[in-house]
Amino acid sequence: MNKEIVPYKQEDLGKKQQVAKMFDNISSKYDLLNHLLSLGIDIKWRKKAIGLLKSSKPQTILDVATGTADFAIQSLTLNPEKVTGVDISEGMLEIGKEKIVKKNLNHKITLELGDSENLQFSDNNFDAVIVAFGVRNFENIEKGLAGMYRVLKKNGKVVILEFSKPTSFPFKQIYNLYFKSILPIIGNLISKDNSAYTYLPESVQAFPEGSKFIQILKKTGFNNTECIPLTFGICSIYTGIK
Repeated sequence: MNKEIVPYKQEDLGKKQQVAKMFDNISSKYDLLNHLLSLGIDIKWRKKAIGLLKSSKPQTILDVATGTADFAIQSLTLNPEKVTGVDISEGMLEIGKEKIVKKNLNHKITLELGDSENLQFSDNNFDAVIVAFGVRNFENIEKGLAGMYRVLKKNGKVVILEFSKPTSFPFKQIYNLYFKSILPIIGNLISKDNSAYTYLPESVQAFPEGSKFIQILKKTGFNNTECIPLTFGICSIYTGIK
C-alpha cells in the first residue's frame, strides 16, 4: 500500500530505504522546517494528541517513527515511567538523542533504530503507542499498524497524528497553493534535498485519510476508533483501543 509514492523516483531502492535516506539527508534541518512550514501549529497538534491519553495514564509508551523525538518528549507531560522511540533513520535519531541529552531526559526516553513493520518488542508490552506524521511513510500501512497492535497491551490506546486535506472553500484552495507550490520551494532551499519536500505533498495526497484510515485501523483489530480533524482539516488525530 502506498508503495508507489517515493522520494527518489529515479532510484531502485524500496520505499523504506528511500524514506530512511531522505530523513538522513534532511535531519539537521528537520525541526526548523517543521515549525517554519507549519507556522508552529505542529507543536499545538502534538499537545492536543498527547492530551487524549491523559485519562488512561500510560506508564509505558512506544513512539513509532519518533524522528527527532518531539512527540516522545511531549508525551512526558503524562508522567510515564518510560518512553521508547523507534525510527528507521539514524540521522533523525542522532538529532533526537542530542536533544534528550541536552534536556537531561535519558532516564525517561530511550531511542533506537526500529521499523514499524518489524518491531523488536514482545506482545502486549506498551500501555500506549503513538505516531506523529509517520504512518504515511510506512512501506506497508496495514503491516505497520498490525505491529503496533501486537505490542500494545489489552485496552491500550493508539494515537496517530497525520496530515490530511482540507475540503472547505476557500481554505482548500489556499492550502493547495501553499502545500504544492510554496512549501516545496522553501523546503528544498533550506534542506538542500530537492525531493524531500516534493515527496511531502505527494505522500499526503496518497494517504488514505479520514474514514478510509479508520477502516484500516478496524481491519487491524482496533476498536472505539475515532478521527478528530484539526485546523480546518490540515491534520487529523486518529485513536483506537486494543
